[in-house]
Amino acid sequence: MPGGLSVRVEPRGAAAVAGLVLLTLAAGIVLIGSGDFPIAPADVVATLRGDGTGAQEFVVHDLRLPRVLVAVLVGAALGLGGAVFQSLTRNPLGSPDMLGFGQGATVGALTVIVVFQGDATAVAGGAVVGGLVTGAAVYLLAWKRGVHGFRLVLVGIGVAAMLTAVIHYLLTKANLVDATRATVWMTGSLEGRDWTQFGPLLAVCCVLVPVVLAYGRPLRMLEMGDDAAYALGVKVERTRMVLMGSAVLLVAAAAAAAGPISFVALSAPQVARRLTRTPGPNLAASLLTGAALLLIADWAATNAFGERQLPVGVVTGVVGGVYLLWLLVTERRAGRI
Repeated sequence: MPGGLSVRVEPRGAAAVAGLVLLTLAAGIVLIGSGDFPIAPADVVATLRGDGTGAQEFVVHDLRLPRVLVAVLVGAALGLGGAVFQSLTRNPLGSPDMLGFGQGATVGALTVIVVFQGDATAVAGGAVVGGLVTGAAVYLLAWKRGVHGFRLVLVGIGVAAMLTAVIHYLLTKANLVDATRATVWMTGSLEGRDWTQFGPLLAVCCVLVPVVLAYGRPLRMLEMGDDAAYALGVKVERTRMVLMGSAVLLVAAAAAAAGPISFVALSAPQVARRLTRTPGPNLAASLLTGAALLLIADWAATNAFGERQLPVGVVTGVVGGVYLLWLLVTERRAGRI
């Protein structure tokens, strides 16, 4: 290209990304039109363009659009964060769900709820702080002349176990009201999400998503091992620190906006890799896959069980658990675990 810029495009990968964009848009439109006041997809599009009725404008812009946009950003943040950690650890199980970052955000949020009786803003801040502190602790504990994938996974699993014990302790110390509030938050839900959650999450994604995408090439080299990455000119530890910090903050911001929604970060990168059939971290595809998966899960949670609406975390937990079992069996048969 002019200016000496070289870009490699994989036809199947590009087609998969385009298909994921269309799937995300379609799922968002369908989800906006679903609910007690149903709106046809064509009317949803017309309302978004400013041609709807007064009732449709209120339902779409004030009630449903912010929830859908929060779902898109949360799913995208989880998918991208999961892709980064799976690439850094070179392990399909190396996701934030398994490494303790979700548990760290939960401990931060529960501390605010149980100890300080904080409001929703304080709970969101506690989740972010808890996730960042956990990320720093895992990085420092895994450091030994560098941070390597296998050691990072082992340390993360140990930290996750300890934080799970802290979560149970906080729940036993809470009164009934705080324990109920904490349990609802821990499930992970998009219910009641509005522009208040959308703004801060959008700001975080606008800053960190370009940073992670810009490090896509060094991240792909890191998958070949530290020695090979050094030989190719990658500043390994600085690159790993920037990527880990960005991924931890993305996951923590997603937890602050919607609670610790499980298994999206684990499954989205693997689904994206199977769609693109392209080696490497597949960052853009993982981001879009996470957004699409969470939109579809939220539609199922609100429409697939009759009048009883479920938190989206319940649906992702069930589907993700089945996926995890399938992934373990597949990896075992391939001789990788």
